[in-house]
Amino acid sequence: MSFFISDAMAQGAPSDASPGLEGLLFPLAILAFFYFLFIRPQAKKSKEQKQMLATLGKGTEVVTSGGVLGKVAEVDENFVKLEVSDNIFINVQRHAIANMMPKGTYKTVNKKSKS
Repeated sequence: MSFFISDAMAQGAPSDASPGLEGLLFPLAILAFFYFLFIRPQAKKSKEQKQMLATLGKGTEVVTSGGVLGKVAEVDENFVKLEVSDNIFINVQRHAIANMMPKGTYKTVNKKSKS
């Protein structure tokens, strides 16, 4: 009484048919796909972020991950002091810096907000 498996399938494959290299080809292809689609771009982005944080210096214009635009006043090992307006400073963690902005962005935005 084999309702779900036929008798031929239940006996198994002949012993001379081993999966060999063909059996590993599909899992290796999936691993390569995930590496190039997910792991490699994330590692590249992380490396670029570390390089950007290493080049931070006084006067650099940055945007934090919270969207705050400011000019770097001081750089510490763990914290960055940003000038967000005239004589108004905030301290943010170094890893919260998301992007460096082109020179002049800070002045342009401050002039527009004062007008």
